[in-house]
Amino acid sequence: MELKVGYKQTEIGIIPEDWEVKSIEEITTRIGDGLHGTPLYSSNGEYFFINGNNIYEGKIVVTDDTKLVSHAEFIKHRKPINETTILMSINGTIGNLGFFNNEALVLGKSAAYLNINQNISKNLIYYSLQTHSTKQQFLDGLTGSTIGNLGLTTIRQTQIPLPPTRIEQTAIASALSDMDALLDGLDRLITKKRNLKQAAMQQLLTGKTRLAGFEGEWEVKRLGDLLTICHGKSQKDVETIDGTYPILATGGQIGTASRALYDQPSVLIGRKGTINQPQYMDTPFWTVDTLFYSILKNNNNAKFLYYRFCLIDWMQFNEASGVPSLNARTIESITIKTPLPEEQEAIAAVLADMDAEIAALEQRRTKTRDIKQGMMQELLTGRTRLV
Repeated sequence: MELKVGYKQTEIGIIPEDWEVKSIEEITTRIGDGLHGTPLYSSNGEYFFINGNNIYEGKIVVTDDTKLVSHAEFIKHRKPINETTILMSINGTIGNLGFFNNEALVLGKSAAYLNINQNISKNLIYYSLQTHSTKQQFLDGLTGSTIGNLGLTTIRQTQIPLPPTRIEQTAIASALSDMDALLDGLDRLITKKRNLKQAAMQQLLTGKTRLAGFEGEWEVKRLGDLLTICHGKSQKDVETIDGTYPILATGGQIGTASRALYDQPSVLIGRKGTINQPQYMDTPFWTVDTLFYSILKNNNNAKFLYYRFCLIDWMQFNEASGVPSLNARTIESITIKTPLPEEQEAIAAVLADMDAEIAALEQRRTKTRDIKQGMMQELLTGRTRLV
């Protein structure tokens, strides 16, 4: 293939003639990893013990499970990390990245630190470490037969393309940072909408808040008065050749069938395994024998009952000591307060509109992520120049 004027072929691909290929060792002042061992934990400690699973999308994420250590342990095990540091997961999950922002922490062995040369844009390197070329070099150098481990030698030898000037480096990083800010805003909006929907479910599905035009007391009824819980069928009974109907299990769709087991709106709930994740179907489907489906009675609304199922703590009805299990008669014996079908339908419509809004935002987020990936490929290889 003929090279475009102003570009050159390198061992990691085609880049502009004025760009260089640099190893990570050449663009850092120090590369290391965390403590190879277990520190002395302290419930009253001031410092978090951080491993690779605490590093995610540019941040250090602390959970309730994150251990604490004392100041004495920090002094004993601290690493030379500073404002130039990028942290990276190197065991199990490979290549998750986060900036060090002076958090009080001690690093564990599944986290590496890369101190970036101050003459080079740290933000540019953050994005360069996420490219397909860089990730492939990491994968090619993994050790460990069960859990992958990314060694420091592999990190040091990994090569990335580098724009010649700080101005161009900064321009690329700024463009990609703007995309990250957009994604972060979408994530926060989606979280807000999900929380609003959860609050609406708690109010509308229990009768604490009524929609305009509806009044009268809700009745307490057994689920068995509203629907019949039915067993799915064994997979051996499924005709799967040229199937068009989804075959559903507790975790979602696992294949397609050439005929449907049931073709009306239905609430589905796990019989074995994942028993606490109800599903809803309004198109023909087949379920396997680990997943119950339901047949509605007396014009009750399937979507309303699906949302109501989502509020039930199903694990309290678990009937097995090993793999969680539900019994159809147990499900039918559960009592809930419920309105007439007309109000059920109105409530379901409100919640379905909220679901549609969340789905649209999630689709927009996915599209934005795809755009960002395309920008990274263009900008970080010099295919598109900003200066």
